[in-house]
Amino acid sequence: MLPSDPYAGEREAMVRRQIAGRGIIDPRVLDALRAVPRHAFVPPEKACRAYEDHPLEIGSGQTISQPYMVAKMTELLELTPQSRVLEIGTGSGYQAAILAELAGDVVSVERFSHLAETARETLESLEYGNVTVVVGDGSLGWPERAPYDGIIVTAAAPALPPSRRVERRSRRAAAWPTIAAMHRMRNRLHDRHPRTQSRDSRRRPGHAHAQGDRRGEGRTRRAGDTG
Repeated sequence: MLPSDPYAGEREAMVRRQIAGRGIIDPRVLDALRAVPRHAFVPPEKACRAYEDHPLEIGSGQTISQPYMVAKMTELLELTPQSRVLEIGTGSGYQAAILAELAGDVVSVERFSHLAETARETLESLEYGNVTVVVGDGSLGWPERAPYDGIIVTAAAPALPPSRRVERRSRRAAAWPTIAAMHRMRNRLHDRHPRTQSRDSRRRPGHAHAQGDRRGEGRTRRAGDTG
């Protein structure tokens, strides 16, 4: 939390209503969402909207992901303080900061160099020393730091990068939003939370998928969504 944080109340409300209220129960994930100042990862003119229940544009056709989607995919990874995790799609750096609260080592790959630099500066200003942001093609992973205990792909995709490119220690430790079940998940969430649908509701809903035995579902995600 920042020394003087005018958004602390909004962040707590976000966690209570959007995250815990939708079934996220891992206390470490909830604490991470409470700790990371989401407003620090969006353009200054959008800081007042940072805790709303939808993605926000950050430039280059990319967005900071909906808070619930960040929480759901993070929970699926079951990270420990000893985990090394790979994020594909740094975006704003917000997802990387959440991961850094839970894991010992985070490697984040971003294809846009200016987004990578902005995210790196924000993470450094918040003293997240366990995050390495690199510029590259996320579809190739980042084998230099493999193996990873978890992989998270923060953009809608049909599947993970081929296993030969990104080595994982566990077959279960992967989470990414897929496009296949988008409309079903959107309708389900609308039924459960009819009053939480935002102005962003015209965007295609998403689905968070975990490699292996566990599967989770999320909402509102576009192919341009990143961390």
